[in-house]
Amino acid sequence: MPKHGKKYQEAAKKVDETRLYSADEAVALMKEIAFANFDETVEVHARLGIDPRQADQTVRSTVVLPHGTGKQVRVLVFAAGDAERIAREAGADYAGTDEYVQQIQNGWLEFDAAVAMADQMGKVGGLGRILGRRGLMPNPRSGTVIRDAADLPNVLRELKGGRVEFRNDRTGIVHLGIGRKGFTDEQLRENLLAFVDALQRAKPSGAKGVYLRTLTIASTMAPGIHLDVPATVAAAEAAA
Repeated sequence: MPKHGKKYQEAAKKVDETRLYSADEAVALMKEIAFANFDETVEVHARLGIDPRQADQTVRSTVVLPHGTGKQVRVLVFAAGDAERIAREAGADYAGTDEYVQQIQNGWLEFDAAVAMADQMGKVGGLGRILGRRGLMPNPRSGTVIRDAADLPNVLRELKGGRVEFRNDRTGIVHLGIGRKGFTDEQLRENLLAFVDALQRAKPSGAKGVYLRTLTIASTMAPGIHLDVPATVAAAEAAA
């Protein structure tokens, strides 16, 4: 396996692998050791005590990050008639159905989130193999399948303002970008705690034993920092 570079190794020396850090300490240290010359994404990785093979232990939900993700979110709304008009007026980057279904089938994926009116899901459903693997498929559980067009402005406002979906992978880990290195410590801390609170609320009924086993925060290029899970959960509950 390739060895990490010198900058990574120097950063890793500053992380005490024998201790668990509070949210404040972890965010401050993460920013101190981030060494890339670009505005890195800050990621949180949560290892859960679930069996991802069991349907009643799947974790899938959304969180509105108070300070957004640091990236511009392009939203596609599958809608027709008045709903299409409302979507465009509410700030959708793209709105329509037939033309976008065709474009996606031809390989177009220039958007970051997709919303669908319920009456359009018959046309959108065939895109599941394309959109599902990229986390872009509209889904009632994530609030991206809408029945009343009057709800579109609020959904679009949340998506563009920091609402993101998270779900466990096949190993039972949830990965989520919670901001950028250039955010302030307080912004990153608040986004982190909002995610942890949402993750706790998303605990599936089938989960047994310890649910949230480990939490790690890291910038894109730097080593991870392990958080004190009970202390972070308590801080998230207090901030909610």
